[in-house]
Amino acid sequence: MLNRGLRQMDVDIILKMGFFIRHLHQHITELHREQQNSKAAMPSKFEVFRGQGLSMEAFEKMKKTKGGLMSFNNFLSTSRNREISLKNFARPAAFDANTVGILFIMNIDTAICTASSTPFVNVKGVGFYDDKEEEILFSTHTIFRIDRIQCIEDKHTDRLWQVNLTLTGNQDDDFNKLTAHLRKEIAGNTGWSRLGQILIKLGEPAKAEHLYQLLLEKASSDGYKAHCNAELGTVYKDIGQYSKAITFYERAIDIYKKMNPPSQVNLAGSFNNIGLVYDNMGEYSKALSSYERSLEIRKVALPPNHPDLAASYGNIGLVYDNMGEYSKALASYERSLEIRKIALPPNHPDLASSYNNIGAVYYNMGEYSKALSSYERSLEIKNIALPPNHPSLASSYGNIGTVYINMGEYSKALSSHERALEIQKIALPPNHPDLASSYNNIGSVYDSMGEYSKALSSHERSLEIRKIALPPNHPDLAASYLNIGNVYTNMGEYSKALSSYERSLEIQKIALPPNHPNLAYSYNGIGAVYYNMGKYSKALSYYEKAQDIWKKSLPPNHPDIAQSKRNIDIVKEKM
Repeated sequence: MLNRGLRQMDVDIILKMGFFIRHLHQHITELHREQQNSKAAMPSKFEVFRGQGLSMEAFEKMKKTKGGLMSFNNFLSTSRNREISLKNFARPAAFDANTVGILFIMNIDTAICTASSTPFVNVKGVGFYDDKEEEILFSTHTIFRIDRIQCIEDKHTDRLWQVNLTLTGNQDDDFNKLTAHLRKEIAGNTGWSRLGQILIKLGEPAKAEHLYQLLLEKASSDGYKAHCNAELGTVYKDIGQYSKAITFYERAIDIYKKMNPPSQVNLAGSFNNIGLVYDNMGEYSKALSSYERSLEIRKVALPPNHPDLAASYGNIGLVYDNMGEYSKALASYERSLEIRKIALPPNHPDLASSYNNIGAVYYNMGEYSKALSSYERSLEIKNIALPPNHPSLASSYGNIGTVYINMGEYSKALSSHERALEIQKIALPPNHPDLASSYNNIGSVYDSMGEYSKALSSHERSLEIRKIALPPNHPDLAASYLNIGNVYTNMGEYSKALSSYERSLEIQKIALPPNHPNLAYSYNGIGAVYYNMGKYSKALSYYEKAQDIWKKSLPPNHPDIAQSKRNIDIVKEKM
C-alpha cells in the first residue's frame, strides 16, 4: 500500500504513513551502514535487476529521454538474480495488452551511494521471501542515468525490452544542477507544502487541493496560512475556477501585507497570479496592471536574472499578445527567454513556455514557419520534462495543429488537435476551457477540409463548454461564434452566418481594444455574407473596416492584409 501511495501520489496515504516512510528510510540507512561495515558488505561495484511492466506511453517517453535521468518514486526492490527478474516479472508484463515488459539492469557504485546518501540494504534474513531472489532494497530517492534501451529477443513476443541504468548522484553535473534548481523552485515552509507544489507541477490539481485544504486547517502561523491560500489559488486557477482563485490569492495578499515586515517576494507572486487569472478571464487591462505591479516589486526584491523576473516579462508579453500588440509582446517574450537561458537548466518546462509564447506571436504575425519551429522546440522540452498526460503537452499539440491549418496541411493539423483533446480528456475536468479550444480547433480543420457538418458539431460543442466555463463576454466566446459563422457561410446559410458574426462582433467590441485584429475577422465575415447575398455596398463597407484594422495591427506583409485587398477588389468589380 505504501509503494502504491508513493507511485500514485495518494495524499491521504502519504499523510497517514508519513511517520512510517521516514522510519523505513532511517531503518534502511542504519542497516546499510551496518552491512557495509561487516563481512556481508556488497562489492564496491555490482549489478542488480528489476523486472516490471510499463505502459506504452511511459515506455515511449523513456525512449525519448535516453541519456537522461530517471527516478523511481518508491522504495525500490531489486534482485541480484537476473532470471527471476526476467521470468517472473518482465516477461509476464510483455503479454499484457496494456504494458511492455521491461528488464532493468542497474549498475551500482557504492561510493556514489555513500556520497549521495542513497542507502540500500540486502534483505537476506530481513525480508519475508526466500533467498533465491537475493533482494536488494533501495530507499525512495534513487536516481539513474538511462544508458541503453534494446529489445530482448523472444520467440513469443516483441514487447520485451532491456534498459541499462547507472546509479547517479552528486558526481553528475546534470543531477547537481537539476537538484539545486528544484530546491530553489519547490519552496515551502514544510515538506508537506513542497509536496503540494510538486503535485501542481505534475498536473494533479485535485490531489494538491485536498492536501492544501488539510494543511490550511492545521496552519498556526500567518505566513503559513497565506502560503496555503496562495497555493489553493493556484490550484483553482489551473482547473479554471477563476473567481475562487482570485478570492484565495486576495486572502493571501491581505495576510502578506499585514506581516511585519511585509513579505515582498510573496506579495509579488500573488499579484502575478491574480494577473494570470484575469488574463484567462480575458480582462487584459486588469491582468496587465497586476503583472506590472508584480514586476515592480520583483525588480527591487530579486537579483537581475532571477526566474521570477522572466515569468513577469513572459506574462506581460502574453497580455500584449492578447491585446494584439505583437511587437511589444515579442520584446517581452524574448527578454523572458534571455533570463531563463541563464537561470534555468536546458530542459526546464519554463523554457518550453518561452518558446511556446514566441511561437504564438509569430503565428499571430503570420510567420508560420517561425511559429512552427518555436512550437516544436517547446514540445521537445515538454516531452522530456513533463509526465505523459500533462495538460501543457496538449497545449503544444494544439498550437502545432493550428499552424498546420494555416499552412494547409490538414491531416497533420487534425492529428495534432485530436492528440491534444485525448490528453485533455484524461487530465482536465469535462468543462475546462482548454477542451473547448481543442473542439474549436478540430472544427476549424473540418471546415477547411469541407466537412461542414463535422465542423459545425465540433464548434457547437466548443461553444457549449465556453458558455459554462467562461464569463459572458470572454473573447473565446466571440471566437466560437465567428467560427460557427464561417461554417454557415461555407454551407450557404447566410442568415445564420450573419447572426453568428454579429454576435461575435458584439462580444469583441466589449472585450477587446478597438483595433484588435480579431474584430477585423468579424467584419470580414460579415462582408463575405453580404457579398454572397449580392449586397455589394454593405460588403465593401465591412471589408474596408476589416482592412483598416489589419493595417493598423498587423505587419505589412501579413497574409490577412493581402486577402482583404483581394476581397475589396472583387467587390468593386461587381459594383
